[in-house]
Amino acid sequence: MSEEIKKAVLERLSKVKGPDLEGDLVSLGLLSEIFVSDGRVAFSITVPADRAQALEPLRQAAEKVVKEIPGVETAMVALTAEEAAGSSGAAPVRPAPSKAQVGSVPPPMQARAQQQAPEQPAQKPGVPGVKHIIAVASGKGGVGKSTTTANLALALQANGLKVGVLDADIYGPSVPRLFRVTGRPEPVSGRILKPLEGYGVKVMSMGFMVEEDTPMIWRGPMVISALTQMLREVAWGDLDVLVVDMPPGTGDAQLTMAQQVPLAGAVVVSTPQDLALIDARKGLNMFKRVDVPLLGIVENMSYFLAPDTGKRYDIFGHGGAKSEAERLGVPFLGEVPLTMDVRETSDAGTPVVASNPDGVQAKVYKDIAARVEAHMTAAMQNAADEAPAIIFE
Repeated sequence: MSEEIKKAVLERLSKVKGPDLEGDLVSLGLLSEIFVSDGRVAFSITVPADRAQALEPLRQAAEKVVKEIPGVETAMVALTAEEAAGSSGAAPVRPAPSKAQVGSVPPPMQARAQQQAPEQPAQKPGVPGVKHIIAVASGKGGVGKSTTTANLALALQANGLKVGVLDADIYGPSVPRLFRVTGRPEPVSGRILKPLEGYGVKVMSMGFMVEEDTPMIWRGPMVISALTQMLREVAWGDLDVLVVDMPPGTGDAQLTMAQQVPLAGAVVVSTPQDLALIDARKGLNMFKRVDVPLLGIVENMSYFLAPDTGKRYDIFGHGGAKSEAERLGVPFLGEVPLTMDVRETSDAGTPVVASNPDGVQAKVYKDIAARVEAHMTAAMQNAADEAPAIIFE
């Protein structure tokens, strides 16, 4: 069925004229790989970077003809400025490097970066209805970032806030399983989608668009476009906090989110051992360089308590994240022990804060959430205090 839909997509797009009404999207080689899964279609169209805004009608036309294909329920079409194979298209658009980044590369590369770097907007546009956006990040995968995100969001909600979660980890979306939510987001009006809901938290994830075992073989520009759509084309409603589960590492997706989204702050998750802290340090430095407030570090899998004896084991060492936070002058948010119930409830889609709200583990997350909220409020107040005053004489 997927191959039939893919053929139909190519046939329809072969009738859509390319830029300047010359040729068509297929013959000009402007299409990325077409992704088809369970009635959902996604692909990108390569266009010159300086004409992306003017060619928005081209994207809309392509999306319209694809949606009309029998068996297609949703279509996600993105414009990218990535050079198509064998073409002389525009070079990819990359976020402007910060002064710190430019200063760390050899002089010839500095000059080229300064010439090519697009100017960043003075003010990042917010998301309607969302008061604050915080990112939960990690320098590497496997440190429990998504589990921390889910329980942190539920703890913020338990502390009295209206909360949403955006799963920005395109390649490894975990939010659908963690919140035990399945289904597809329904359109509200035009391209605006209604988020799904788990335990009273509004959630959006690429995992709702594809099957759990389907790999996302996408290039950077398409990932960034998908993230932008899931953030800005979703009817989030009135939220006090939108928690973003960031992809691990410090690549294009993370940098774009940090530079283009008005983040109220970032929480970095690490395990205690030195190797994890090296990567966590990179994440912290990335947020510093793009002027995103650091709300603090969470030391996950901090220690193990044997369920039969209650004896404590520091499997990954202990206190490394706290020492790193003190060294860097960053708040330390707390230690989350490695316990069977956190692992079991996460795998089952019943996060411990929701399934055992009065338990010891839930209290750990609620305490961390209270510190996050306090540091976020302080960071926003500091930003307001630093704003220039306008004096009328």
